Amino acid sequence: MTELFANTGRGALPLPSDGSAVLRTGREWRECGTPGFLIQPLLEDEDAGVRTWLMKIEPGAFAGVHSHAEVEQVYVLDGEFYDDDASYGAGDYVVRAAGTEHVSGSREGATVLLAYSRAEHAA
Repeated sequence: MTELFANTGRGALPLPSDGSAVLRTGREWRECGTPGFLIQPLLEDEDAGVRTWLMKIEPGAFAGVHSHAEVEQVYVLDGEFYDDDASYGAGDYVVRAAGTEHVSGSREGATVLLAYSRAEHAA
């Protein structure tokens, strides 16, 4: 059975316990605490230790040195994204070990798909 969630403001989906769940697009971008970085949470399940977000990075946005307690996966959908190591374009994929310190930003703007998971759940 597929559960369908429209633009109801419910936020992210939890992991379905059975079947599929669908979250329709057309939702508003929301602030995430760092200027110029906006998110659309897609999946968040604290018990399973997973989060999946779309993130829009505005031109010139920059996040100083930080780390995440989870494994972080970044897939660039469009634009340009950079960290300490390199600059990435559409189709590039980066994965970071939990606790890895890094900076992030975009000179021209970008949209990325982010997935976070506890190390024991990482693929």
